[in-house]
Amino acid sequence: MTRGDMVLTPTGLRFLGRRFPCTTGRGGVVADKREGDGGTPVGAHQIVGMLYRPDRIAPPTAWAVPIGPGDLWCDDPAHEDYNLMVRAPHPASHECLRRADPLYDLVILTDWNWPRAIRRRGSAIFLHRWRRPGYPTEGCMAFDPAHLSWIARRITPATRLVVRG
Repeated sequence: MTRGDMVLTPTGLRFLGRRFPCTTGRGGVVADKREGDGGTPVGAHQIVGMLYRPDRIAPPTAWAVPIGPGDLWCDDPAHEDYNLMVRAPHPASHECLRRADPLYDLVILTDWNWPRAIRRRGSAIFLHRWRRPGYPTEGCMAFDPAHLSWIARRITPATRLVVRG
């Protein structure tokens, strides 16, 4: 591990000398991630991108990409676009990135099962805003919006998310 890594601990995410409360997947931290298990996968996950809602927040970094009205994430393991950002209309199962709620106003992307997805290993692991403290995700990691913003302004594509089993 390096000083610039984000490390999940039993008491939250440790990053740059600070600790941030966060929630993980409803299935807990898992060593053998599978589609639909609700688990947050063990590993050292590279940060590969950042998305934000330009109609709601300012770009947190120069390398953040705005989420447009037709931006989706394909979550259909049977489709060739599985675990990739796609545009509407899209024939396969997908999640809208431009949500009515604020959950995805800021999304940090990890390299979990990306860019060449292995079917049934689980879709993307995002760092995003939480619904409320302690409320689990579908496998992603979720934070207080102010903490997520602080983290987003300080990470780089060299930052890793370290999740231990």
